[in-house]
Amino acid sequence: MRTSPASRNAALYALTAVLFWSTAATAFKLALRNAPVLTVLVTASLTSLAVFTAALALRGRLVSSVRMSRREWAWSALMGLLNPFLYYIVLFTAYDRLPAQQALVLNYTWPVVLSVFAAILLRRPLGVRGMVSLAAGFAGVVLVVTGGRLSGLRFSDPVGVSLAVGSAAVWALYWIGGLGDSRGGLEKLWSYFLFGSAYIIVFAHLAGAPLFASVPGMLGGMYIGVFEMGVTFLLWTTALALTVHTARIANLVFLSPFLSLVWIYLVLGESVNPATIAGLVLIVCGIVVQGRGKAMKPE
Repeated sequence: MRTSPASRNAALYALTAVLFWSTAATAFKLALRNAPVLTVLVTASLTSLAVFTAALALRGRLVSSVRMSRREWAWSALMGLLNPFLYYIVLFTAYDRLPAQQALVLNYTWPVVLSVFAAILLRRPLGVRGMVSLAAGFAGVVLVVTGGRLSGLRFSDPVGVSLAVGSAAVWALYWIGGLGDSRGGLEKLWSYFLFGSAYIIVFAHLAGAPLFASVPGMLGGMYIGVFEMGVTFLLWTTALALTVHTARIANLVFLSPFLSLVWIYLVLGESVNPATIAGLVLIVCGIVVQGRGKAMKPE
C-alpha cells in the first residue's frame, strides 16, 4: 500500500521532533554544568518565547493573539506559573541533582500521574486499565530509583527523586489546565511563555541568580529553548495536522526516551543501568495500556 506525500511528510516531521526531544536530557545536564538552574531557564524561556513570537508573526496571527479577552489574559497568567515557571524550575533542579537517566525516566511518568489527577479533578474513573497503568508506573519508578536493588529500597537522592516525580505532577496539572483554554496551541504557548518568562526573570533577580550565563551556558539555554520548548512543538503539531493516522504518529513519541538513553551514554558518559531500561519499559507499557500515547506532548 502506497503512502501519500502528506503521510510521509507527517512521519518526517514527527521523527524530527522525536529526535530533538531525545536530546533534551543531555542538553539539560550540559547546560547546568555551565550555569545555575535559574540562569539557564531565563535564556531558555526567552528563546522559546522568541520562537513562538516569530511563528505567530510569520503566520499573521501575532496581533490577534495579543487581543485576548480578560479571561484569557488571566488564564494565561495562571498557566504561565505552571509552565514554564514552576515546571522547568522543578525539572531543571531535579536534573541538577540526579543522573540524567533517572531524571528522564521519573519525569516520563507524567501520563500515569495524569490518570490519577483526572480521576480526582475531572472525575474520570481509573478503571482496570488505569489501575494496571498505575501499578506498572509505580514498579518502574521503584526500579529506577533503587537501581534494581529492591531489598534495601534506598534512594540515592530523595530530594532529587521527589523533584523529578514532582515535575511529572506539575506537567499533568498543566495538561489538565490546558483543557480549559480553547485557543490554538501556538497562541496558548505564546501567552503562557510571555507570563512565565516574566515570572522567571523576576524570581531569578530576587534569588540573586545571574540573568546572563557564560557563553557555554547561554548556548545551552538557547538550544533548550529552540529544540525542547520551541521549534519541536511546531514540528510535532505540523505532523499531527498532516496525518490522518494520528495514533500512529503519536506513538512515535515513545521512541524519544530510549533514544535519550543513547545520547546520555554517548555524550554524558553515564553508564545506563539495566534497571533504568527495565523501569522505563514498565512505565511505557503502563502508558500504552492506559491509552495516553496521543497526549504525550500536549499543547
